[in-house]
Amino acid sequence: MSEQQSAVLLLEDGTSFEGVAIGMIGTTTGEIAFNTGMTGYQEVFTDPSYYGQILVMTSAHIGNYGVHEKEIESDSINVSGIVVKKFSDGYSRVSASKSLQDNLIENKKVGISDIDTRALVRHIRSRGAMNCIISSENTNIDSLKKELASVPSMDGLELSSKVATKEAFEVQPENARYKVALLDFGVKKNIIRCLVDRGCHVKVFPLDVTLEEISAFSPDGYMLSNGPGDPSAMSSSINLVKEIVALEVPVFGICLGHQILGLSQGLTTEKMFNGHRGINHPVKNLKTGKGEITSQNHGFVISKESAEQNEKINVTHIHLNDQTVAGIELKDHAVFSVQYHPEASAGPHDSRYLFDQFITNIKNHKA
Repeated sequence: MSEQQSAVLLLEDGTSFEGVAIGMIGTTTGEIAFNTGMTGYQEVFTDPSYYGQILVMTSAHIGNYGVHEKEIESDSINVSGIVVKKFSDGYSRVSASKSLQDNLIENKKVGISDIDTRALVRHIRSRGAMNCIISSENTNIDSLKKELASVPSMDGLELSSKVATKEAFEVQPENARYKVALLDFGVKKNIIRCLVDRGCHVKVFPLDVTLEEISAFSPDGYMLSNGPGDPSAMSSSINLVKEIVALEVPVFGICLGHQILGLSQGLTTEKMFNGHRGINHPVKNLKTGKGEITSQNHGFVISKESAEQNEKINVTHIHLNDQTVAGIELKDHAVFSVQYHPEASAGPHDSRYLFDQFITNIKNHKA
């Protein structure tokens, strides 16, 4: 950018930051969140689970390696806006196709740079999740406060319908060995890739699908995807997953899919003071005793008390930073789920074994 235009970030509690405009000139609102990953900004921005959120990147330099056409988790940027310390208009990677600045403008996304992101993250950590507004076209704080007051809370907000597919579609390798029905709550492309790499013919179904429509595909297993928003606001999806579990076929849930699975079995969910977002979160597998470094992105979590009191449920994984539930399984069915992202990209591959576990369950069920 040849000329720097000023921008303002205003939080719901009245705290404001002045910086420089990046992306499209305009105004955007959402719930503020922060991601601690040091790489993978393109995959993060295109993750449908971030829909409705303004994202603070804690890595100091964003945009320096540009945008690559294959490093996407969906077909568009899903964050409502971005907040960074230092933003690079140019890029050094030979294989990149364009700059992040051009990518933001193409997707009509507003952002702000040159603010103290350390101070901002420390503030969010002490005050908790809240709504915010970024504007590079209006820097009047009183005016922005009035606009921000009308933004709905993430608590109780259903957002999956904004990002999930409207029509079913299929992805399959040659000589597919298994058929997996994937319920799309805001699926990341790499979840589909991980299934296809393991010989699965994947059919992705929209939110409003019926059990009869899915059953016509004759799936060997069911995948419940990630996605944005409050799981407790998705009563139809909760009921559908309850029907799927009753079929006694293998089921694997990730992130929002994990939460919806829990709700379908009588568990409860709760909004976190601050969510987990990054690619270095420590998780312990309680069945094996092994630790995993994981990629995470969520602002809601299954209540640990409700999980431990439910006789049908085993807690299989725990987050080591705060002891929140990171994985569950049903005691009497080949049904399990995790709160984190085993398909991580960018991020660690410690948890890819969960896809193999799902395939093993399918093999055993077909035997």
